[in-house]
Amino acid sequence: MATDGSFIHVYEPGDPGAPTVLLLHGTGGNEQSLLGFGRQAAPDWNLLAVRGRSLEEGFPRFFRRFSATRYDQEHLAAEADALAAFLKEAADRYGFPAAAIWALGYSNGANIGVATLARNPGSLRGAALLRGVMPFAEPPAADLSGRSVLLLHGRDDPYGVIAGQLAPWLRSSGADVREHTLATGHGLTKEDVTLSSGWLAQQKAG
Repeated sequence: MATDGSFIHVYEPGDPGAPTVLLLHGTGGNEQSLLGFGRQAAPDWNLLAVRGRSLEEGFPRFFRRFSATRYDQEHLAAEADALAAFLKEAADRYGFPAAAIWALGYSNGANIGVATLARNPGSLRGAALLRGVMPFAEPPAADLSGRSVLLLHGRDDPYGVIAGQLAPWLRSSGADVREHTLATGHGLTKEDVTLSSGWLAQQKAG
């Protein structure tokens, strides 16, 4: 575990010259939560796992919220910008290419991944967003041309009813979007690992 700037994180190097997966946990998780998932999905990639800096009843998140579906918009934007700045610092510190970073975010982590792509498209090549929603009350204009996004929804996810804005906004912003709805709820499954692994392999090859 290390602190770079003000983000607690873990960095695990992959093969020489490998791209990097940025792992973004869900509410109540931390920098350790997705390391196993990440290593299964991207066995030879660098893994950079970050802990959210906001606390809700003692549990880490990436930005504050007023309710389960109402988010603090100013804090969301500020933390997305801080995460983008951290990626540049981490690339310099660990020596991985800043131009070859893909996010893999779950729930709250997926939502900060969306916000980071929206506000700082150059910081990420793309993102695998697992159980994510559109976190902005008013989705911003963004040029996501050349960015690839994987969306994995849960058919029985209670948050699924507010996820509908995400794919249309990504596509209208120019992103290449692949979308799947899995026979599950909000939790992660082996199918999430399989689909994420296949998608990341295609990103690396492409």
